[in-house]
Amino acid sequence: MVREFLAKAFQLLSRYAADAGDSEEWRVKKTIYSTVGIITVFNWLPYAVVYFVFNERSAAAICLTASILQALVLLHYRVFRNYDIAVSCSVLMYTLAITTVHILLGGFAPSGMVMLFLLTNPILMLVAYKPSHGLLLYVVNAALFITAAILEPHYLRTSNNLPQNIITALLIVNILNVATYMIFGTYYFLRQNEILSRKVLVEQAKSESLLLNILPKEIVAILKNENRVIADQFDSASILFADVVDFTPLSATMAPTELVELLNDVYSYFDSLVGKYGLEKIKTIGDCYMVASGVPRRRPDHALVLARLALDIRDYASRHAFRGHRLSFRIGLNSGPVVAGVIGRRKFTYDLWGDAVNTASRMESHSVGGSIQITETTYNLIKDEFVCEPRGTIQVKGKGEMPVWFVIGER
Repeated sequence: MVREFLAKAFQLLSRYAADAGDSEEWRVKKTIYSTVGIITVFNWLPYAVVYFVFNERSAAAICLTASILQALVLLHYRVFRNYDIAVSCSVLMYTLAITTVHILLGGFAPSGMVMLFLLTNPILMLVAYKPSHGLLLYVVNAALFITAAILEPHYLRTSNNLPQNIITALLIVNILNVATYMIFGTYYFLRQNEILSRKVLVEQAKSESLLLNILPKEIVAILKNENRVIADQFDSASILFADVVDFTPLSATMAPTELVELLNDVYSYFDSLVGKYGLEKIKTIGDCYMVASGVPRRRPDHALVLARLALDIRDYASRHAFRGHRLSFRIGLNSGPVVAGVIGRRKFTYDLWGDAVNTASRMESHSVGGSIQITETTYNLIKDEFVCEPRGTIQVKGKGEMPVWFVIGER
């Protein structure tokens, strides 16, 4: 109940205090300043009453004036929205008022240590304005304390009309008031630090998740901890390319949004298969899907696992319609040495280079719909566990004549 009330009050003050363009940090700072300002307006009044009752009318007038001036500062801020001026005026007015009351009442002991209130100014500056200003103000206030102690014997008055029990009561109230400010200031700092830490952890998790969606986890670890060019040689890996047959005519009959949604459905399922087999999706280029096995995690069964993925892709596509369309895929596989790494500093991706990659791409483009075409290198790696049908020798662009096979299924 109390927490609900405080939350609503804080929200209301936030609307009064903050501007539309403020960051979350400055919105909170301005809300705290406004809250403390309003409390200060009312905090001066009991002191004014006590001083007036015991015939310390000058001190009472100072307290009443300080209350009115603080209210005017808040009103000025509400109209002109100049936060720097508002904070500066509040701090200056508060310092002058406290120091004057201290002198009028005869010094530290006779005033009930009213100067203690000066310690709340640096705390306000630390949490509601700029930390550097808060530290500077603490130094200034410390100098004021020392100066007041040196000059106290020379004050015009060394006592006042307040009874000793009232002075003692004021001393206790003043200490508790200042302690309350300090406790709440410290609590606020710790609370904000806790909230900030949680936000940082959440944002780190989001960034980590985003990076892991773009790059292999091994590469993410290197990017986070090392400053070097990421490029590794893999002596044996396998690469798969899958492409939609007759995609261009199909895309001409579909709205752009519908086309993107269709590809998203298809490749999201392929992504799940890649995750299932622990492989690495490299990229999509238009309607072409590229996967690698054996990078960046070396594995001896790279060709076998990639062949299983190819069969799953082929079989799934043959059995399912995607948004009312039947799709056929050309799939090509090749195995061999590759270089894998990250290039550039912006919009970087993990990519593969080498003749084995180019040949895998040729296997896809020279394949036929609904088939998985492989090179002799891949055939030699999987022939004991997969049924492969020889297609014969085909002319491959940039490679000349090459013997190729179709993967039919697992033995």
